[in-house]
Amino acid sequence: MAEILELTDDTFEKTVKDGLTLVDFWADWCQPCKLIAPFMEEFAKQYAGRLKVAKLDVDENPRTAMRYRVMSIPTVILFKNGEPVEVWVGAQPKRNFEQKLARHLPPEA
Repeated sequence: MAEILELTDDTFEKTVKDGLTLVDFWADWCQPCKLIAPFMEEFAKQYAGRLKVAKLDVDENPRTAMRYRVMSIPTVILFKNGEPVEVWVGAQPKRNFEQKLARHLPPEA
């Protein structure tokens, strides 16, 4: 069962450099972040082996948040081999995430 990876400024690049990685930029005080957290947990399990799911606390890791111009949270960015390919800003319905993810996910083995 896949778990959500906890990223830091120091571990970010190594984690997102290969394959697909969905990164939730969040903070503990952010209520909308808490609304989408269950979706991220579901995606980690549902797409295990095809997608890494991670989160980065913007208060604890400001360098990475600034690098990707995260101005509002939650911001969720899908990285493919280290490059951002999709961005969601704000709490959104699960189907919005699923529709964009479907365009990038490799087929099931």
